[in-house]
Amino acid sequence: MNLKLNPKLSQKIFYFILFCATLLSVIPVAIIIFVIIKNGASAISWEFLTAMPKNGMRGGGIFPAIVGTLALVTLANVIAMPIGVCAAIYLNEYAKDNLLTRLIKLAIVNLAGVPSVVYGLFGLGIFVMFLKFGVSIIAGALTLAIMELPVIITTARNALSSVPHSFREASLSLGVSRWQTIRHVVLPNALPGILTGAILSIARVAGETAPIMFTAAAFYVPHLPRSAYDQVMALPYHLYIISTQIPGMPKNIIYGTALVLLMLVLSMSLIAIIARIYFRERRKW
Repeated sequence: MNLKLNPKLSQKIFYFILFCATLLSVIPVAIIIFVIIKNGASAISWEFLTAMPKNGMRGGGIFPAIVGTLALVTLANVIAMPIGVCAAIYLNEYAKDNLLTRLIKLAIVNLAGVPSVVYGLFGLGIFVMFLKFGVSIIAGALTLAIMELPVIITTARNALSSVPHSFREASLSLGVSRWQTIRHVVLPNALPGILTGAILSIARVAGETAPIMFTAAAFYVPHLPRSAYDQVMALPYHLYIISTQIPGMPKNIIYGTALVLLMLVLSMSLIAIIARIYFRERRKW
């Protein structure tokens, strides 16, 4: 005997299943954020955000770690975005579909799944030891930039592919060169999608501990970085240290540091989201 559900009823059941799946994804995240805010809000103060650590990290503030995190993430994005977008342009607009380009695309996808500790060891071997940058901001930023590249290249390629081919044909039919077409027609329309890659990459690298632990971060630096070749404190590594290596650390300090890191990542992502919305509204299609 065949049982046939009413199409409207089956649609409602399907929507309910999707809603439950969404709740199962959102609720744990909401609980984590609630616990961090509840336990860490009492530690947030002007001194905590602007002072140097003292008393074995049990007092003072986390200002050097905030500055170090901003320096690492900003420099990593400055390095990774141009390289990633240029690679995406080549793969999408110029490269022929042959064995070499298919292998390159497969390698990019595989790189996105490499554990962060492997990137850290790679950065230690190449940037810290071989190129003799030492444990420094530049070594850490280069390592994080390599981590970002697969995400940026993949999202940028998808954004470029989403631009209708008729736009290119109309531009080329007017006698415009391919590069001018890409620069003035394709890139402006793909920019919102490219910024999506920037948002995803910021969210990934800002909270990484393993890569910067090998290449950039120090337990304690009594001053702010003076150049790109200085060691630096960073919020993820600082949070790891005070959570696991310092006995008797006040609970609110630990959660307060986690809250600052969370707010920092959300703030940087919010800036990129606002830029994406701005360019999306200017798009004519």
